[in-house]
Amino acid sequence: MQTIYIVLLAVVIVVLYLFVTIYNRLAKYRNAADANMGQIKVALKKRLDMVEQLLGAVKGYVAHEREVFESIAKLRAGVTDADPGSVNDIDRESRAIVSTLLAVAEAYPELKASENVKDLMEAIVDVEDEIARHRYTYNNVVQEYNTMQDTIPSNIVAGATGAEKLSYLEFEGEIERRPDVSVK
Repeated sequence: MQTIYIVLLAVVIVVLYLFVTIYNRLAKYRNAADANMGQIKVALKKRLDMVEQLLGAVKGYVAHEREVFESIAKLRAGVTDADPGSVNDIDRESRAIVSTLLAVAEAYPELKASENVKDLMEAIVDVEDEIARHRYTYNNVVQEYNTMQDTIPSNIVAGATGAEKLSYLEFEGEIERRPDVSVK
């Protein structure tokens, strides 16, 4: 009889150990996804700051510059509390603004030759690379996290703890290309 209790206790300890181990892995991936999303938001804010500076450098050439400044301010305000879907929207809108400003710079050779505009364009390229790296890392972490929720026994732990799947950052095909800010 005592042997049965020992075996039963050993099984309970093993199951508890597995539960805690799997729970900790889920928490690790969730925290990694949150950290990467935070980095993406910081990079988006940097992009918007640079877009605002670029707008300042080309403002005499841009029609409706007031509306563009207001759009940038609205996007910046929305970054902090943005979920993955909102981050996609903010990314798309800020890219559209960048494209518009770059088209203005292209149209005016003296503006395009400006050292300030060149520096801002290079800084935007760097931020685009940073966003792409963080987006890639975020989506990889989300894939690991979501895979754990689809496989046994981790899906049992996920279900027992109320863990939900995370959303991927999905950017449209044209948006996956960073804007061409090369100075020709």
